[in-house]
Amino acid sequence: MKVVIQKDYESMCEWAANHIIDAIKNHKEDRPFVLGLPTGSTPVGVYKNLIKANRDGKVSFMNVVTFNMDEYVGLPHDHDQSYWYFMHDNFFDHIDIPAENINILNGMAEDLEAECARYEDKIASYGGIDLFMGGCGVDGHIAFNEPYTSLTSRTGVRALTEDTRIVNSRFFGNDPEATPPTALSVGVGTVCDSREVLLLVNGHNKARALAHCIEGGVSSKWTISALQLHNNAVIACDDAACGELKLDTYNYFRDIYGEERL
Repeated sequence: MKVVIQKDYESMCEWAANHIIDAIKNHKEDRPFVLGLPTGSTPVGVYKNLIKANRDGKVSFMNVVTFNMDEYVGLPHDHDQSYWYFMHDNFFDHIDIPAENINILNGMAEDLEAECARYEDKIASYGGIDLFMGGCGVDGHIAFNEPYTSLTSRTGVRALTEDTRIVNSRFFGNDPEATPPTALSVGVGTVCDSREVLLLVNGHNKARALAHCIEGGVSSKWTISALQLHNNAVIACDDAACGELKLDTYNYFRDIYGEERL
């Protein structure tokens, strides 16, 4: 596991964006680069950096295919809190990616299980995901894979915990009851099948999750800990998220990846 510690959120996002840009530009295979993407507040800074780089001619998304992590069940595309809307508003509408290269789970599908199976099949049809960027919840969940989700899980229907609905209620008028109770989500296994996983962790409220990810045992209680089993996992974090790491752990990663600081 590679842990790159940046001084603050802005530096973390700049580093992560540059890492993604390098991965796209260094992709030499005769097929599109397949990029997994998250929603939520954490990746917004990365998307802003990628948009700027695209406008400045530093990277093109014409040969990039994207798969998003998740979507609420029951929200149409034009709902301002759907993840389809979020991704277009915060990223896709501002870059040169072809519309047909964008893949987002359909939370309005009549057969949700069939929709999830279709999604897995489509990922496989592209040869898998090259780089999956993600974030994590305060309880260490990846996508909508809440605590105790199988670490080998595939894309499926997920019931959201009360804690997750409370956290996400800030987007629904601070009303947890207005927050959808169900979502479609890629599985932990889906994410970990990617050739590379880039996880963003920022802020004091994620410090416990980061400590469990790096220093704790592998457990479905902390789905983030599955990254310990990945051969090419990268965590980009800020200093605030390192508050519960042991000092020697913090110093180790600062030392070994110190040259990658901005």
